[in-house]
Amino acid sequence: MKLIVASGNKDKVREIKSIFTNYEILSLKDINLDIDIEENGSTFEENAYIKAKTIFDMTGEMVLADDSGIEIEELNWEPGIYSARYAGNHDDEANNDLVLEKLKDKTNRTARYACALCVFFKDGTHKIIKEYCYGKITHERMGTGGFGYDPLFFVEEIGKTFGQVSLEEKNKYSHRAKALRKLREVLQ
Repeated sequence: MKLIVASGNKDKVREIKSIFTNYEILSLKDINLDIDIEENGSTFEENAYIKAKTIFDMTGEMVLADDSGIEIEELNWEPGIYSARYAGNHDDEANNDLVLEKLKDKTNRTARYACALCVFFKDGTHKIIKEYCYGKITHERMGTGGFGYDPLFFVEEIGKTFGQVSLEEKNKYSHRAKALRKLREVLQ
């Protein structure tokens, strides 16, 4: 079964492929679609819907979109939907630096990763699923794996940051993997 992922983020596509092994997963690049979709929703769910609906309207195929990010309690749950461009652009290093700077003298480092998925089916109906992964923000980067805020996101259950674990281990706990497993159940 073919599933188009409404994303140009190769790391997200790789994570989706690792969960949906029985599907032909196609990125926007794979279908020669170069589009910058304006994510003007106020929630992860709205942004996932906007992306999935846009690509569904263009292709008529089954489409999956993800909107995800990190929310930090001490920062009033920022950066939230602005996670990818928190420091002004799509620069993971600058985003991580900004978080570390804002939390420099703070003791509450409680955080959660959020992931909203929206899948549009070929009949035009859709389903939204949202999941979280809970952790804490470290005082420095730990590990070089993953992407985004992974080197700062410490998960108690594994005693490491997502930057320190393999994709297989991350997929046991991550917000995206939890949501993708729920979606896989829906699709079956």
